[in-house]
Amino acid sequence: MVTSVNVPRLVIAAPSSGSGKTTVATGLMAAFAERGLAVSPHKAGPDYIDPGYHALATGRPGRNLDAFMCGPELVAPLFAHGSAGCDLAVVEGVMGLYDGAAGRGELASTAQVAKLLRAPVVLVVDASSQSRSVAALVHGFASFDPQVRLGGVILNKVGSDRHEVMLREALEEAGTPVLGVLRRAPQVATPSRHLGLVPVAERRADALASVAALAGQVRAGCDLESLLALARTAPPLDCAVWSPREALAQAAGGAPAGSPVPPAPAGPRPVVAVAGGPAFTFSYAEHAELLTAAGAQVVAFDPLRDEALPEGTSGLVIGGGFPEVYAPELSANEPLRAAVAAFAEAGGPVAAECAGLLYLAGSLDGKPMCGVLDADARMSERLTLGYREAVAVADSSLAANGTRLRGHEFHRTVIEPGAGTTPAWGFTHPERRVEGFVRGGVHASYLHTHWAAQPSVAARFTAAARAAAGSGAVGGDRDGG
Repeated sequence: MVTSVNVPRLVIAAPSSGSGKTTVATGLMAAFAERGLAVSPHKAGPDYIDPGYHALATGRPGRNLDAFMCGPELVAPLFAHGSAGCDLAVVEGVMGLYDGAAGRGELASTAQVAKLLRAPVVLVVDASSQSRSVAALVHGFASFDPQVRLGGVILNKVGSDRHEVMLREALEEAGTPVLGVLRRAPQVATPSRHLGLVPVAERRADALASVAALAGQVRAGCDLESLLALARTAPPLDCAVWSPREALAQAAGGAPAGSPVPPAPAGPRPVVAVAGGPAFTFSYAEHAELLTAAGAQVVAFDPLRDEALPEGTSGLVIGGGFPEVYAPELSANEPLRAAVAAFAEAGGPVAAECAGLLYLAGSLDGKPMCGVLDADARMSERLTLGYREAVAVADSSLAANGTRLRGHEFHRTVIEPGAGTTPAWGFTHPERRVEGFVRGGVHASYLHTHWAAQPSVAARFTAAARAAAGSGAVGGDRDGG
């Protein structure tokens, strides 16, 4: 059902990566939340790490808006779902404003997301090495696509009062409002490593301090009233509001969008254990919502600390993260490794992505892992990064043979062999190759996917968990709860 979404909103963009988008976006989220506003945090693109900081800043789940993986048609509905009941939404962009999927024009760019949301854009400009030229730069970004509404600029890394005066004079000539000025300062402590910022789950106390410091920087340097006024100029957004239950009904060939949604399946709810903790931090909020709507009882566990799977586990989801950083600790937890291996051997459904793939391997950097897969993994100098188009090449607990979806690879590890006798996916773009492993109930791959784009995978996986519990091979009955 199409509705009118009236959430004030801003998109925080930049001419290029490294300009300060994360600093400004996270700082704005925290500063507005401190004022008592309910702030909805969003991130354009497939990034898993920044949304963790957004969640700390706002107290709400950080959600991704990815026009490549989910399709442009789902950007507004997913935004409406995440921002329901909020006073303000802040969307952090990806890369440069007009950078998107390679060779696909504007697809998955921050500019495309801003247009789909009818949201004004605030451009964060690294002004450290320019003065009057900033006006030409901003003019180019403002005029490149007339459908993108540039509402103002936040100047970052400004060196002095005199430098600020020159920048403001130049932008005044260009007719672009300056909504904030941030001085050159020591970087707020948000440490990075081989795949970007260190996730919140690994440094929660320090991350809280970092977010508070970002809020202080933004509060001191930005015109919050003008930014809020700009957000309120966003016109009503007429779109459907994404619903996990309705998405599942449509995927099953049920009633059209807007029709009454059938209730979740009756009977015992299969327990789907989802790996979390510092080693497995990559997950989209919609995955758990879809599993729950499909009738699963989602229970989190931490492979670094828990020595057994949650009671009654009949499905296992192990997403992305940094197992390479914690390989000794994961290896030392022998009881859990044995439990995972036994669960897989009994035919229990397992969905493993990237970090999960490594955890199921025989070894990671020489440290024993679960041994579910006849493969070994290690760190590599090469970064594998990019969007992929894939098709399932076999039936599995996650996808039926022939299921097509889009995903994303992001890792500095390799696994040998790269595919099992029965691969998980055949990549059709940008290169053709097979990848991953299907073995019994196990589906393991490097490919990160967003289940909102293909809700049938959540339904299929939950059904496999329910069947596994019913067979008595794994898990066990739990009441409907």
